[in-house]
Amino acid sequence: MADVLTFTESGIYCPAGDFYIDPWRRVPRALITHAHSDHARWGMDSYLATPTTAAVMRHRLGDIAVQTIAYDSALRIGDAVVSLHPAGHVPGSAQIRVAVKGQVWVVSGDYKIVDDGLSEPFAPVPCHAFITECTFGLPIFNWTPQDVLRDQINRWWAESAAAGKTAILGAYALGKAQRLLRLLDPAIGPILTHGAVENTNDVLRGIAIPLPATTRVDTTMTAKSHPGALVLATPAALGTPWARRFGPSSTAFASGWMALRGVRRRRAADRGFIVSDHADWAGLNTAITATGAEKIFVTHGYTTAFQQWLREQGHDAHTVSTDYQGEGFDSGEDAA
Repeated sequence: MADVLTFTESGIYCPAGDFYIDPWRRVPRALITHAHSDHARWGMDSYLATPTTAAVMRHRLGDIAVQTIAYDSALRIGDAVVSLHPAGHVPGSAQIRVAVKGQVWVVSGDYKIVDDGLSEPFAPVPCHAFITECTFGLPIFNWTPQDVLRDQINRWWAESAAAGKTAILGAYALGKAQRLLRLLDPAIGPILTHGAVENTNDVLRGIAIPLPATTRVDTTMTAKSHPGALVLATPAALGTPWARRFGPSSTAFASGWMALRGVRRRRAADRGFIVSDHADWAGLNTAITATGAEKIFVTHGYTTAFQQWLREQGHDAHTVSTDYQGEGFDSGEDAA
């Protein structure tokens, strides 16, 4: 099998098309899977992405040169043919398919196979080689079903309001915050948002992605001014003076890492909701099988353990070192 893509110190590179996918150093041409800051970085000479990703990138990166391409549309770049396909991670996220001389390689970016009702649902892409994330590549990681998650969060919010506490929920500003927002029951109380979350809401509303009504937190807001509120904040804002203005509160994190009790305990959260915009253990295995790929490359996550598992299942699996950060609390996807 010819190497359609290679792994360099600047990122994943396609020699036939002379472009990079999600590079972490400055390059002339970058194809971007999604707009989280560890995948879409400032400083590239030109970018290519889906229209939704491009809109968020312009908000985050400023005046950039970005070409857009719709899902499933083919574009020839040099001797390579590329197309973008839904990854289900966040709105506009894409897997990038690269075909050269009959060989097809796919870069997953970050993805999940569960339809969250917000992002374009994941679509498996048949290929010869699949470069996949494995942020949560251990059997312990299995996500709460969407309907159960909705009930858990709204019950916690209602109980907090009844106890005279403000519910403060930490979630990434792009993707997870909007996913959770669409699960909330506004009959319980007002929904307030951290500025980074609301800025992203504004971008998505501007490209016709429907979201419930929210109110941006400003310097005048307190628990008394908005009794019974739920505050949707970035994880980095929890426990800061910004959050303490709301007085007595119940704090919660929405993260795949909440599957590990020690993580929740170290973060001093009152509640932890086990949910992620990355694939869980079952999702990773399902997605890889669906590609029919002969060769698998695993990046960012439990790479060694997941590679070993894949080899035990008969896959030709390899690990790749990248600068992608997956799901953290105070960096990576949370950065704006």
